[in-house]
Amino acid sequence: MSSILLRYAAAFSLLTAAPAWAQTAKAPPAPAAMAADEADPALWVVKDKDTTIYLFGTIHVLKPGLSWFDEAVRTAFDKSNEVVLEIPMPTPEQAQAAVMKSAVNVTGPKLSEKLPEAERPAYARAVADAGLPAGALEQLDPWFAASTLTLVTLQKQGYDPASGAEQAISQAAKAAGKPVTGLETLEQQFGFFDSLSDAAQVTFLTETIKELPTAGTSIDKMVDQWRRGDPDALAATMNEEMTVSPELKRVLLTDRNARWAKWIEDRMKRPGTVFVAVGAGHLAGNGSVQDALKRYKLRATRVKY
Repeated sequence: MSSILLRYAAAFSLLTAAPAWAQTAKAPPAPAAMAADEADPALWVVKDKDTTIYLFGTIHVLKPGLSWFDEAVRTAFDKSNEVVLEIPMPTPEQAQAAVMKSAVNVTGPKLSEKLPEAERPAYARAVADAGLPAGALEQLDPWFAASTLTLVTLQKQGYDPASGAEQAISQAAKAAGKPVTGLETLEQQFGFFDSLSDAAQVTFLTETIKELPTAGTSIDKMVDQWRRGDPDALAATMNEEMTVSPELKRVLLTDRNARWAKWIEDRMKRPGTVFVAVGAGHLAGNGSVQDALKRYKLRATRVKY
């Protein structure tokens, strides 16, 4: 499940400073400065006579020092009149409001009580390993507890939310005066998780806990595949876990890809150049946004570096 949560870590990363319980976590030491490392992530373009839409697959949380926002990616960004992300980067206040609405449960049973009894010791160990107080996550929904534990693991591995692709793109757009909009809102994105059945949420959390010890290795592998511009390998890694729950795959991946393809089809009716940046897993493998575009007789062509 760590690969699924990696898709959303940019949004989740803004939340750790919001709730009071998160501020008690042991902060990892700041990672040492890294030498610049070249990256050539995949980029596609959909175009007709007066409209060009670039499709860029992102990794939401990266280690500092990776040089990816250059060459073809930067050229496409510079040519674009507007920027579209999965969600515009929310403020901490907006993030906290979304957490309280969709992820906090102050009246229902405690989180540990929702878990099968056999899974409770592993959950307690994961909370302790994260440096959180024993009861820190008890009022959270299972999906958000999973996101919190994953984010702490990412940070301990040297991944910095401030180095994520969306952060860099948002900052560049602001500096260039380009408008930034979202395919979804933060509330909608949280709503996808919150709408999952109780059984799916518990599976999400328990499977995440099992993978935490190897999450660093898994994430390093995904970032390397992204860095090398290998969407087929990335799809095999990022989307294979969706087989654990067809509900997860439908809600978090295929339904959203279909909606985004329809957005692109509608946007192609107006002139202009648009830079669209979404999680790389949405642009890889069967059921990708590119696949969904075929319904509208639109072709996404890989941009050569």
